[in-house]
Amino acid sequence: MNDIRRTILWVIFGFSMVLLWDQWQIHNGKQATFFPSAPKATATAPAESKPADVPDALTAATATADVLASNVPGVADAAPVAQEKVTVTTDVMRLTFDGQGGALVHAELLKYGSDADKSQPFVLFDDSTQRVYQAQTGLIGGNYPTHKTVMTVQPGERELKDGQNELQVRFESPVQDGVKLVKTFTVKRGAYDIAVKHDVVNAGATAITPQLYLQLLRDGNAVDGGNAFYSTFTGPAIYTDTAKYQKVEFKDIDKDKAKFEKTATSGYVAMVQHYFASAWLLGDGIQRDNYARKVGENLYSAGMITPLGTLQPGETKAVEARLFAGPQLEKTLESLAPGLELVKDYGWLTILAKPLYWLLDKIHGILGNWGWSIVGLVLFLKILFYWLNAKAYGSMAKMKAINPKIMEMRERLKGNPQQMQQEMMRIYREEKVNPMGGCFPIMIQIPVFIALYWVLLSSVEIRHAPWILWITDLSAKDPFYVLPLLMTASSLLQTALNPVPPDPMQAKMMWFMPLIFSVMFFMFPAGLVLYWLTNNILSIAQQWVINTRMGVPPQFNLPSFKKADAAVTDVKAKKK
Repeated sequence: MNDIRRTILWVIFGFSMVLLWDQWQIHNGKQATFFPSAPKATATAPAESKPADVPDALTAATATADVLASNVPGVADAAPVAQEKVTVTTDVMRLTFDGQGGALVHAELLKYGSDADKSQPFVLFDDSTQRVYQAQTGLIGGNYPTHKTVMTVQPGERELKDGQNELQVRFESPVQDGVKLVKTFTVKRGAYDIAVKHDVVNAGATAITPQLYLQLLRDGNAVDGGNAFYSTFTGPAIYTDTAKYQKVEFKDIDKDKAKFEKTATSGYVAMVQHYFASAWLLGDGIQRDNYARKVGENLYSAGMITPLGTLQPGETKAVEARLFAGPQLEKTLESLAPGLELVKDYGWLTILAKPLYWLLDKIHGILGNWGWSIVGLVLFLKILFYWLNAKAYGSMAKMKAINPKIMEMRERLKGNPQQMQQEMMRIYREEKVNPMGGCFPIMIQIPVFIALYWVLLSSVEIRHAPWILWITDLSAKDPFYVLPLLMTASSLLQTALNPVPPDPMQAKMMWFMPLIFSVMFFMFPAGLVLYWLTNNILSIAQQWVINTRMGVPPQFNLPSFKKADAAVTDVKAKKK
């Protein structure tokens, strides 16, 4: 009876851990791993939806961040204004700007293939019936030029030529309410960050106090490539020196429950998705008000507003900013702004994940293949934790050696649970066996391998990276399920090499759990499955060697749950 109770408690404990993990995933802005809720059906805002007229202005001195944000043009059902679109091409990006407001409405990343068709470039910014995702800027504080103001594009180069390192695109607005806005975008060779200069000219006869807004507009649809067994965050993120990295869920914006630091003099505002991100960057020391709000049906904006001070008649104020739009390359992000590398989200194990990524990158620099680099990293970690694993497998080997004695004792004293427990502890003391000795060393390593899981899931370098033969994309599932099948077989082999729990119910659970968890690996990216498979194979090899050295011949404890009776008979025969 005690055994059944213990088994039930173990099942409850395991189920509780699964629920706690799911809640932790949700807390960190991710979808639940084991019990994901069905995604809410959403409709993408139509591409022709355009901002409404600018509301009456409020000054930064009297308005809160929320009130200021409400003055940034939103979305209305006004008819679209047909304007010239300007396309600029560099060695890494193809950008399309709209003459209405000088907004960046389309961005293709030429070095990264589309998920649907790898021969076509990945589209980040877009303004179509399927996706709305744009970068916009403008002025508030009066009837000033905004991202809906028709602007004039100045002549210039539109393609980065060989030997040319940068080119510029310049938009000029008409004078509105005595104010003229000039936007200059500068793109550079090999760079995903765009320098954006705003020249605000007071062409009127009175002093003005405008504010500049920089915002990212996108729909709330999840990016393609999601999975019921793992998920990544999609949505706004705001970083400041004091509050650090803060993710904002679209659903929290819907409920007006989004929490983030709204006033700061540092940081950035970003839109994050799996592998890619965009962000507005302002220099440190510049006052800004951060905001995230809903501006239309399934349409959201996140941005910052900075006051320009008082401009006297004839005075011009220039504000320098940068717009990042590209892949989450950790070293590139670190070089652009403090904390920007956090858009590559490792969750609560960032402190372990960052050195693991560094090590993986160094190994790749030697091997030149991300698949073999994963194998090499797991091998390195196995060597690093060799002593801990040796302690664990040594303890398991001792447990396996005394298992027949334990089973015989349990059979003999099954009617006296209290005496059975005392006798079991006596056997452990005499044989110098710690029943938990195989667990603690492995538990110490669990955070490291979870961190490595997030490194592999988050690293854009592994996206579309080939390994060998049929594995042409480590970020996609194995098309023939060879790796998941090998993973399942290796998990079952590990179970067969472990000591058989004395309780038949626990023995059954030991076999069912690998099968249950292996189901997830059939949908996991091949790179993640390769990592777990490599870890299993190296663990089996080490366990085999340690068992042999300790004089415990490798035995396969196949799922015959009548094993206990056979063990008891064997012990009794030896006594005779």
